[in-house]
Amino acid sequence: MPSLELRPLRSFIAAAEDGNISRAAARLHLTQPALSRQIKGLEDEMGVPLLERGAHSFSLTPAGELLLREGKILIERADLLEQRVRATAKAQTIRIGYSPSLTAGILSPAMEAFTQVHPKARVELFDLTTNEMVDSLQKGSLDIALTVPPLKDIPDITWTTVQQQSWRVAMSRQHPLLGKKVLEPQDLNEQRLVVYSQKEYPDYWAAIGGWFRQQKINARIASECDGITSLISAVDAGLGIALVVEHTACLIPERVVLKTLKPQPEPVSIAAGMLDRLKHDKVLAVFVEELKRAGTMDLHLRHTKG
Repeated sequence: MPSLELRPLRSFIAAAEDGNISRAAARLHLTQPALSRQIKGLEDEMGVPLLERGAHSFSLTPAGELLLREGKILIERADLLEQRVRATAKAQTIRIGYSPSLTAGILSPAMEAFTQVHPKARVELFDLTTNEMVDSLQKGSLDIALTVPPLKDIPDITWTTVQQQSWRVAMSRQHPLLGKKVLEPQDLNEQRLVVYSQKEYPDYWAAIGGWFRQQKINARIASECDGITSLISAVDAGLGIALVVEHTACLIPERVVLKTLKPQPEPVSIAAGMLDRLKHDKVLAVFVEELKRAGTMDLHLRHTKG
């Protein structure tokens, strides 16, 4: 289909999704005869009927169903390509707040893909807590926050899910539970726990605390840490075990082991947060798409290796 044009394809998709020529024509700001001509022209170009027309309605032929399904993918790719092409003409700095323990395997490949297509753009990274990221977004000193969205809705900030990660239990190689391949919730009862700071990571505490109560686990907090580096160091020193996301495997030394936990808390959603007023920024939109693509590819690779 080298000569297939996007405008009649968009018209066909609109009509097929609406199930009504008149409504689709109104949405596309066309007259009904003009929309019908575009679809008929598409059928002539393709050489196959796309619609089974009745007196007051229509249904899709098998060819029409295929074109609807594949055409939507084609349109999405074409729109993204247009955004990328337009973005290359802009020299723009993108300021990103991120959490190293959550974004390993996502941020780097997204940046690499983005800078290859947009060599004029500059990316600045800031290692911050979620609260600091939200505050910086609201103040305008960050463009994108890549982290776990706060439990409470934040006005004027929209979150786009990039990836979901499961939980693991980090422990030293000297820990008594090391011999168990898979841990159960009650294995954590009365264990010494190393956790993120409650002040700086309140949503982590809320998620873990709620699950502990649900599983009737008595938590014994041994240490509160300000970030992943200090948390892993505390685990390595034998101060206790810690609940971390699976991507922490990229950051831990050989002396620390990650164990599977079943059942476990709900998966952690990693998302890109952005102010609503910036949602039409083409360069930022392309970067978020690269983050989503990197998150999907990373998840596929981990499942393949698993």
